[in-house]
Amino acid sequence: MNGVKDQSTSIKIVRYAITILACLVVLLPLMVVLFGAFKTNKELLTTNPLSLPSSFGFLDNFKKAWTQGNMARGFINTFIVVGISIMATVLTGTMTAYILDRFKFKGRKTVKFLFLLASLIPSITMQMSVFQIIVGLGIYNTRLSVILLFAGTDIISIYIFLQFLEGISYSLDEAAIVDGASFAQIFFKIIFPLLQPAIITVVIIKGVGFYNDFYTPFLYMKSKSLQVVSTALFAFKGPYGTQWEVICAGVIITMIPTLIIFLALQDQIYSGLTQGSVKG
Repeated sequence: MNGVKDQSTSIKIVRYAITILACLVVLLPLMVVLFGAFKTNKELLTTNPLSLPSSFGFLDNFKKAWTQGNMARGFINTFIVVGISIMATVLTGTMTAYILDRFKFKGRKTVKFLFLLASLIPSITMQMSVFQIIVGLGIYNTRLSVILLFAGTDIISIYIFLQFLEGISYSLDEAAIVDGASFAQIFFKIIFPLLQPAIITVVIIKGVGFYNDFYTPFLYMKSKSLQVVSTALFAFKGPYGTQWEVICAGVIITMIPTLIIFLALQDQIYSGLTQGSVKG
């Protein structure tokens, strides 16, 4: 009996150790950035990264990041690009999932396989052809270029919607058809509202991904007037030095919107993920 208790205690210790280690891995970089945002350049270079700043009231880095980094314009461009992209992603994802779940047609499994295959191909390998297409369409250095690249749905979004659709009874569709509703009416008036938990989940997952993306806006929106929050911080990196303390302050500023949204919608996010994993 004592052996079983000792084994149980050892397992708990290992679990707690792994949990603490995982928390440290996540929190340590955030602490370095947070402390660095309140330090002067000299203090940042001469003190330990994890040492507390001399004063948490030193806000010059935040002012400099906001004004010289044109972060107000960056937030506007970000919200425009991310907002339109998310709406397009949700619309195409829900429609695709609806067709794959409700309509039985030849090649349906092949279509699912192709979506999965496309998600396994590293996107960096297709950048040359994608870049040529964007330039050929005449939309390079415009918001539309990034919106189109972001707007395409992916297999993760489709499968999240499919899991929810499998829990929605076909009898709702049949009843609507009997009443004379078209497939479009069934989708927009019945199916789409019932997918709200899945939609919230996809909006958060894809929205954070779009918001944090640096590579795509940096490559396709070179104009300074089109910079987003992720590329605005690049203004403080130059050939003669990098203002890390200002970049740290800018990172903290960019984290605030996502933190607020997550705290406001965390219940819906968790419920969306768990409901999507259980059928019926």
